[in-house]
Amino acid sequence: MIDRYTRPEMGHIFSLENKYAIWQEIEVLACEAHAEMGKIGITKEEAAYIREHASFNKEEVDAIEAVTNHDVIAFLTNMGEYIDKDIPEGEPKPSRWVHYGMTSSDLGDTALCYQLVQATDILIDDCRKLGEICKRRAFEERNTLCVGRTHGIHAEPMTFGMKFGSWAWELRRDLDRLIDARANVAFGAISGAVGTYSSIDPFVEEYVCEHLGLVHDPLSTQVISRDHHAYLAGVLATTAATCERIATEIRNLQKTDTLEAEEPFKKGQKGSSAMPHKRNPITLEKVCGLSRVVKANAQVAFDNVALWHERDISHSSAERVAQADSFIALDHMFQCLIRIVDGLILYPEQMKANLYKTRGLIFSSKVLLALVDTGITREEAYAIVQENAMATWREVQQCQAGTTFREKLEADSRCTVPSEKLDEIFDPWDFLTRIDRVFDRLEELDFSA
Repeated sequence: MIDRYTRPEMGHIFSLENKYAIWQEIEVLACEAHAEMGKIGITKEEAAYIREHASFNKEEVDAIEAVTNHDVIAFLTNMGEYIDKDIPEGEPKPSRWVHYGMTSSDLGDTALCYQLVQATDILIDDCRKLGEICKRRAFEERNTLCVGRTHGIHAEPMTFGMKFGSWAWELRRDLDRLIDARANVAFGAISGAVGTYSSIDPFVEEYVCEHLGLVHDPLSTQVISRDHHAYLAGVLATTAATCERIATEIRNLQKTDTLEAEEPFKKGQKGSSAMPHKRNPITLEKVCGLSRVVKANAQVAFDNVALWHERDISHSSAERVAQADSFIALDHMFQCLIRIVDGLILYPEQMKANLYKTRGLIFSSKVLLALVDTGITREEAYAIVQENAMATWREVQQCQAGTTFREKLEADSRCTVPSEKLDEIFDPWDFLTRIDRVFDRLEELDFSA
């Protein structure tokens, strides 16, 4: 992922420095496990010496890999040099116990899962922060009237706080999925060439995984099955879709024709090189664009599940790109939305103007029910309401002066709904008498768990 979208905290996780540091810890833990068992020649003193002297240098590893064309061998060679640096010539080298009975995937796959846990922890924190902001803003705008839209068309009155609340609930579900996916990928495997423990005791695997906070894979092949990784990638894609949903809604509300909400526009910011008046939702558009990357990368993870027999390497190159990019992109998306939703600019007067833009058409559903209550059939009531509604629509569409929807109904002898009932119906708050139930539920929403 390009630096433009990489936050240092997330970028570090997928750096070679972090990967090598995890590799070093796994190798040291494996030596300590062997020493604990006492079944091979390594002593606890040697294991302690290895821990104290183990190190690596990225540039040196790179130089060795340029010759070996094998990253694990290059790392082990470099680490061994540091371990044995002060050992006198002719003395047994402690580094001989490093990687004992292991294969490259024992090291790489266990480390990768640990990295994915680290990265998921950041996203979990991101999701909590955004969810808490959405919940707070929902209550702040609990009574801010606006029009609800279905199919992009005005439907019925609602409050803007419900939008924030809906996002909060979806983010809570995303949080649950991220927590579950974290547990699903927190596995390690140190089981040898094809998972038979042919040259290493299962105790080593259990010891290493326990100290890393991972679960040992109950039956790995040479690799940890990629269904773990695919599930996580699917959760990232779903979470990205939530971010895209939030961004898309605000983008739609920021359109000049609507202008009910707007992403913050900083002092000194420029919207267009040609049109000085522009205030474009560029950050929200970026969120939508990056969502496509995260969702597309999920397909890469699904394709990585089916490997040849006990392992091939076709997954490796793809996931080195896709996994890091997905985490970095989603983290950046969260950071953008945390700032935007927290500082989202709202225009309540414009919301009110939009609410009445269709001259009362949004109250049609209540009129329909009121007519049914007078004793006529639903079909008859629907015909009366629709005929007057369509007449109002035509005038609205053509920007023609005319009577309101209510005035047309009052002029229609077939509409026998009393005037005082129409007063009640044409009050937007009559549609919202039960939203306290919605906000009572939202009050119980908790992002701390």
